[in-house]
Amino acid sequence: MSTLTWIIVASLLGGVLSLLVAAMLTLNTRASWLSMLVSYAIGALLGAAFLNTLPEAFELSENPTQVTVIVLIGILMFFILEKLVLWRHCHLDDCEVHVPPQGLVGAAGDQHDHGRSGMVIIIGDTFHNFVDGILIAAAFMVDVQLGIITSIAIIAHEIPQEAGDFIILLNSGYTRRKAFLVNLLSSFATLVGGVLAYFMLHQMDFMILPLLALASASMIYVAMSDLIPGLHKRPEIRATVQQVVLILLGIGTIWLVGDVFVHEH
Repeated sequence: MSTLTWIIVASLLGGVLSLLVAAMLTLNTRASWLSMLVSYAIGALLGAAFLNTLPEAFELSENPTQVTVIVLIGILMFFILEKLVLWRHCHLDDCEVHVPPQGLVGAAGDQHDHGRSGMVIIIGDTFHNFVDGILIAAAFMVDVQLGIITSIAIIAHEIPQEAGDFIILLNSGYTRRKAFLVNLLSSFATLVGGVLAYFMLHQMDFMILPLLALASASMIYVAMSDLIPGLHKRPEIRATVQQVVLILLGIGTIWLVGDVFVHEH
C-alpha cells in the first residue's frame, strides 16, 4: 500500500476502532455503576494530561513556559466557554442551571450538568484526535513499521480515554446514542489530521505544540472543575476510598499503556 493509504487506514482504526471498543465497555453499563466509572474517568483524564500529552508538549518546546502559558490560556478559555453555555441555558438567577450539579448520572435524584463538561471534552478530544492523526502521518512518512507501531500505541491509549469521554458525556445529560454519534464525529479528526499532515506536514509542525497543550488543558479542567466536585457529594469513608482507588486505577491504566506501548519507541 502507498504511504497515504497506510495513513488513512491507520487513522480510521486509531479513531473509530478505539471508539467502538470504548463504547462496548461503557454504553451497556448499568446506571448504578456510572458513579464508579466517573472516578475512573477522572484518573484517565488526569493521567492522559500529565503522563501523555503534556510530556509530549514539553519535548516539542524549547521553552517550557510556552507550554504552561498555553495550558493556562486553555483553562481560562474553557472556563469562559462553560460560562457561555450556562448563559445560553438560562438568564434568570433562579434557573436550575445555577444550582450546583449533583454530580453523577444514574443515581436517584441526581441532576446532569447541562452539557457543560460534555461540550468541553468534545472540543478537547477533537484537538487530541487531530494531533493523533498528525503523529500517525509523521510516523508513516518515516517508516511503515514505525507507523504501525505508533498506530497500535495510539489505539491502546485512546480506549481508556474514549471510555472516560463516554462517561463524561452521559454525566452531561447526553443520551447513549447522542454520546456515540458525537464521539464518532470527533474521532474523524484523526483522519483529517493524518491526511492534512501528509500533504502539509512541514507547515503544520507548529500546530502540534499548542494543540497538545490545549488538549491537556481541557482534560485537566473537566476533571478538576466538573467531575471531582461531584465526588464530594459522597463524603463517607467507604465511598472516598473507592473513589481514590478508581482514580488511581485510571491513572495507572494510562501509565501502563504509555510505558508498554509508547516509551519503548
